[in-house]
Amino acid sequence: MKLLETYILRRVGQMFLVALLPVLAIIWTTQVLQRINLVTDSGQSIGSFAKLATMILPSIIPVVLPFALVIAITQTLTTMNNDSELTVIDAAGARRSVLIRPILLLAAVISVFSFFVDNVVEPRAKTVVRQMIAETYADLLSSVIEEKTFRKLDEGLYVQISQRMAGRMLKGLFVADERDPAYELIYYAKEGAVDDTGTTLIMHEGEVHRKTPDGNVSVINFDSYSFDLSDMTESRGQATLRASDRDLWFLLNPDPADKDYTIRPQSYRAELHRRLTDWILPVVFALFSLAIAGDARSHREARLHPMVSALAYAFAMRWAAFYAANQIDTDPEYIAVLYAIPIVSSIVSIVFLGLHKRLVMPSFIRDRISSFWRQMQERLLAATGRTGGGTAQ
Repeated sequence: MKLLETYILRRVGQMFLVALLPVLAIIWTTQVLQRINLVTDSGQSIGSFAKLATMILPSIIPVVLPFALVIAITQTLTTMNNDSELTVIDAAGARRSVLIRPILLLAAVISVFSFFVDNVVEPRAKTVVRQMIAETYADLLSSVIEEKTFRKLDEGLYVQISQRMAGRMLKGLFVADERDPAYELIYYAKEGAVDDTGTTLIMHEGEVHRKTPDGNVSVINFDSYSFDLSDMTESRGQATLRASDRDLWFLLNPDPADKDYTIRPQSYRAELHRRLTDWILPVVFALFSLAIAGDARSHREARLHPMVSALAYAFAMRWAAFYAANQIDTDPEYIAVLYAIPIVSSIVSIVFLGLHKRLVMPSFIRDRISSFWRQMQERLLAATGRTGGGTAQ
């Protein structure tokens, strides 16, 4: 690689990391905070929460990578133009490939990395997360770990204990079962324990109150009573894997006997085609970013910052691809649309690059964005002036 190409690659790569890491950290933090209740409600350790937070990260990376690349390319090329570096490169007679080649090389590397994360790392991470959540809710001892506090184990089922002893023993049990609309059951027991299988709550020395809808109450004393939990633990103790949790090889050749696949095969078809198109987005975004910002231009030329135009195209294209992928569930004709979006965008960008023309937004959209941006600047300046220091007397 030539010295100039290495210089451009280094600058775009550095800007890519500068744009990627803060955005990735912000999105990751919001996703982690949405799952903080897994720790507060089930009594999990901070180590389990840290593991869960780490497993969330692979699902965010492929989404953020293309947009960080757009910011890196447009910002680097704009800075080089403002420093007259692009003008010097053109005046020296260098081919435009000197500018395009290192950027597309970086985009290709990012695309391969995105493919690996999206099809290998992310499915395994999602499987681990689902299994962790399933095991957490299946562990009833963890669900009632806080003493003298009511815990909702299922819809209409509540448990409270006075004291948790060693050896899985529970003291002062109170269970309220309202799952059956025909009657309400309330259990009191001096002590009890969940068996090793987690399917039965065994209570000793207590009584059960049975209340019917007409208000009649019957009381039964017992020395030992087994409360069946199998209906709840069987569904919660096993992780149900969806299409997004499967690796690429399963999507290419799904198991006909898989329970979830037999219920919703169209979701597996949509997920497969999404995986086969999403990973190429960094290269597509790099192409139209080059078509927008890869030319030398005068500083006196009034136009939107190239980053604004490039991000607008990126968001529009990402939304279109997301919409087409969702529609595949009900209409297989959208498969062609999903593949056409990156292909058409790439062809248009390559044509503009080959003709040495600049890809710009339509004038009416550009004028509205420019007008909105000027109004925001004027309001900001006006607000700054009102809150500034007073004049000297």
